[in-house]
Amino acid sequence: MSLKVEFVERATKAGANMSALCREYGISRETGHKWVKRFRLLGYDGLEEQSRRPDKTPMSTAEEMVMAVLQAREAHPRWGAKKLVLLLARKHGGQTPGRATVERILKRFGLVRKRRRGPTLNIVERAPHVEAREPNDVWTIDFKGWWRTRDGTRCEPLTVRDAFSRFVLAATILAGTSMQRVRREFERLFRKYGIPRAIQCDNGPPFVSVLARGGLTQLSSWWVALGIRIVRSRPGCPQDNGAHERMHRDMKADVELCPELTTQTEQRALDRWRQQFNHVRPHEALAGKVPADLYKPGTRRSLMIPQYTYPSGWIVRRAYGVQGAITLHGVRYSVGRAVAGHSIAMQPLDELRVRLWLRDLDLGELSLSPSSRVMDRACLHFLEKPLQRTRKKVA
Repeated sequence: MSLKVEFVERATKAGANMSALCREYGISRETGHKWVKRFRLLGYDGLEEQSRRPDKTPMSTAEEMVMAVLQAREAHPRWGAKKLVLLLARKHGGQTPGRATVERILKRFGLVRKRRRGPTLNIVERAPHVEAREPNDVWTIDFKGWWRTRDGTRCEPLTVRDAFSRFVLAATILAGTSMQRVRREFERLFRKYGIPRAIQCDNGPPFVSVLARGGLTQLSSWWVALGIRIVRSRPGCPQDNGAHERMHRDMKADVELCPELTTQTEQRALDRWRQQFNHVRPHEALAGKVPADLYKPGTRRSLMIPQYTYPSGWIVRRAYGVQGAITLHGVRYSVGRAVAGHSIAMQPLDELRVRLWLRDLDLGELSLSPSSRVMDRACLHFLEKPLQRTRKKVA
């Protein structure tokens, strides 16, 4: 900066020889005249380095995006998709293709080797904020820590509780924690008590999968399709569902510490405990009332999936197959087995990106693959011959 100031101060003096000064400072005459012009217009502030980022990014079509990727790879042949995305983002900002798209482009031209990528975790980082103002606003759910009956059988009841009234809707010993068994229990509860507006749960199966889009499982995607909002606790933070854990402590003291002989008799003991908890025991948080005084079943009990209207211009596809795939422009994309059978909406972001939605739940972005026509046309504009991987000659 000091040399630039020294240059313009000398160059603006009367009788200064611009060509000689430029040679002395090792710059071109165009650069020298540009500095002097900025100095005369803006003073010393005009000598500050200006951003070279264009006001508008030139990548307006998929073809130009493909060409930009190929140009970046040609300039940095050893860089992978991750580094190329970061490089392109400096120039093109939000229009930069996603990593998956860049990998597809490189793979199309034989410029990438497959590497095993670690899983992306869908983790909740903030404590959930949920407020229950009336019955069936929020249900809290969990599996009570297991114990054994006197005949040695493992006992791990599913517990469901209404957050507003503290009414325990279920304390049911299931034959296992599989999705099918848990779903049958919730079908029974929905028909008996109605469908809640929200369900709060932890991050364990079968409620949540941190490896899936939106953290969904087949069970929780069914809840979302029914119009239920999923409220997730943070991993390793039982205090996020503290009232439910407090109810579990009461169950442990009253039932678990005095196990019955079999699971059948243990279930009857849980039913007796639930009856007393809901109808007999007064709760300080309820001003001495019992949960049954406040709880009322809901009116919506149909298990039919309601219609959902997405904004105009969004593309809706039903996820099919075991992997929950959708097809767009003849290309198959896997969204996840958790959403198989459900209608998925695609919100267009640009020519190579869409955002996926299951009703009002954001499932994240999906990078689209440029069509072969787009790639071939970009290649013709960028190269005279197809890109080929070069090998070092062994001496």
